[in-house]
Amino acid sequence: MATAAQNLPMPRLTMRRMLESDVGDVVVTERLAYAFPWSEGIFRDCLRAGYICRVAELDHLFVGYGILSVGAGEAHVLNVCVHADFRFRGLGRHLMLHLIELARSTGAHDLFLEVRPSNPIAVRLYHSLGMQQIGVRRGYYQAEHGREDAIVMRLSL
Repeated sequence: MATAAQNLPMPRLTMRRMLESDVGDVVVTERLAYAFPWSEGIFRDCLRAGYICRVAELDHLFVGYGILSVGAGEAHVLNVCVHADFRFRGLGRHLMLHLIELARSTGAHDLFLEVRPSNPIAVRLYHSLGMQQIGVRRGYYQAEHGREDAIVMRLSL
């Protein structure tokens, strides 16, 4: 026999284009996630520059975003983040899979990203998606006490 909870509809995850009106939610999410967040202006510049900017929603509730640049046969994940209230539910994986498919659809041959070594959850996610470490960018990220390196990862599309 089904319980009442089993009869409830599952929330539906959707991905859509980021709009100027989403930037407020994006900035709040960014500030909750990172000690050195991107500014509102950077997000607006990404929209104006024509980068692939996506928002993830659960039943029309904002839960995360991703930004992808594409050029010269390459795609680069510039930023991907899930709102703190919705982490550890597989949404980051869904966002990344969506960005990977978008990159493939542009004809890009490779997808790149940088990730902090101090973010082992993200590093494991990217490895589980088939990404490989191809290098290190020394002092790439601003950090509490100076700079932090970035692990450079690539996925052949």
